[in-house]
Amino acid sequence: MRIDARGLTFDVRAGGPPDGAPVLLLHGFPQHSGEWDEVAATLHAAGLRTYALDQRGYSPGARPAAVADYRIPELVADAVAVLDTLGLDAVHLVGHDWGAIVAWALAAGHPERVRTLTAVSVPHPAAMAHALATDGQQKARSSYIALFRKPDKAEKVLLAWNATALRKMLTGVGDASRVDHYADPMREPGALTAALNWYRAMSRADLAAVGPVAVPTTYVWSDKDIAIGRTAAEACAAHATGDYRFVQLPGVSHWIPDAAPGPLSEAILARANGTA
Repeated sequence: MRIDARGLTFDVRAGGPPDGAPVLLLHGFPQHSGEWDEVAATLHAAGLRTYALDQRGYSPGARPAAVADYRIPELVADAVAVLDTLGLDAVHLVGHDWGAIVAWALAAGHPERVRTLTAVSVPHPAAMAHALATDGQQKARSSYIALFRKPDKAEKVLLAWNATALRKMLTGVGDASRVDHYADPMREPGALTAALNWYRAMSRADLAAVGPVAVPTTYVWSDKDIAIGRTAAEACAAHATGDYRFVQLPGVSHWIPDAAPGPLSEAILARANGTA
């Protein structure tokens, strides 16, 4: 379906029983709502209704030009506006990668809209800040962000030679067709720039403004994540003040929804059903 909100048009993949408890699924970079396909199928079978949102910059109808249009408060406001348009007072919220950052901020700033939170791969921003300040390995893991924040250069590097670097980055999502599933949309005019604008608009002030999360929360992390190390993952607990569970997936890459949809679905269902 397409949702008109805040003067933009968002693509949303809806599925599952119409009367099921609602789940909002937020994807990360450089993917799209399709990363939730296998997870959503399991949630549907369990009776949940899912809404997988192609977020700002990823929906062709929601691709503003200014870098400032991609600040975290704008991304959170999009999600809230989509919930309003759908008539959903509160949802089980699930976010991966950048979608997790939006989810943390949404749960912290609008707890009345979030029944439960399952954050995948990326921890609370304050946990990440702690790791960057204390763990040299995390600084190295995050060094790619400096390139992503450089206009034009990042696009040239990632898209050169049939998007070789972008495709390499997606190693772990599955076979070549699965890599194409994510890489090909990023080659459309303006798409990669819009996605990279999330990094370019990111500021310490916006990240620091994300407060503690009081809603029931599960954080899912994989020990083969090249972007997020253990220091950041374990620091996450200090910023979830409600019921909290830390789920570690051994031997899984950063691309958890693609690489381990079964265990991730179990974690989401356990949290949504109140058994986590």
